Amino acid sequence: MALPPRARPPHRLLAALLAAVVALGLLGLARHVRPAPYGDRLVPGRSAWPHREPAPWAVRARDGAVAGYESGTGALRWRYARAGHRPVSVLPARGEAIALWDDGLLTDTDGRSVRWHRALPDAAEWLPAQGGTGVLRPLGRGVLAVVTPRRVTAYRTADGDLRWVLPARPGCAFRPEGAVRRGTALLLAQPCADGAWTAQLVALDELGRIVPGRTPLGNDLPGPRPGRLDAEKPLARPR
Repeated sequence: MALPPRARPPHRLLAALLAAVVALGLLGLARHVRPAPYGDRLVPGRSAWPHREPAPWAVRARDGAVAGYESGTGALRWRYARAGHRPVSVLPARGEAIALWDDGLLTDTDGRSVRWHRALPDAAEWLPAQGGTGVLRPLGRGVLAVVTPRRVTAYRTADGDLRWVLPARPGCAFRPEGAVRRGTALLLAQPCADGAWTAQLVALDELGRIVPGRTPLGNDLPGPRPGRLDAEKPLARPR
């Protein structure tokens, strides 16, 4: 027996439902096929989590990627690459790897995820000639200094938070490769076209430039302590 008109499903409603199902399916597919931000390609190795308790690992740049290896066996733990780019410097940092890439991007990964990305200013002007030599400088207490000819920029390694920026003096330029450690201080060369030798050497630590009477900013998580801003050491505002 034929159904009454009210019991028959409207064709327009069926078409709308079918279109919604197709759209949801396409959205789900797009989420899987869309490219990762910054071209990130992080691939765990055979000995990665969660198969067993992770062992200590070492990190190095190889074949255009950053790779983590088990210190004892040399087994691959993870491999991190960026499409179309290569690392020019890699710095191990307490179970993490901080890398500088050929496009001036700074990244931090722990082998499970890429924890943060930071783009260095004016990288196209100095990176091709400088490369990564001396650019990444750990300062202690979880702070990384990135030394370029025009400025020194410090980031907190835990989250990539900008801590302070020290510009080079007018007529001077920092030499990333010309730095040495003296205790807790990093002594950095700053050659000047015309200036006293005292202006051509800068001492830094995790709190910024070492000068008499400074009021440094704390760098510990979760947030900084208030402090006086120094004209030569502008600091990132708390976020």
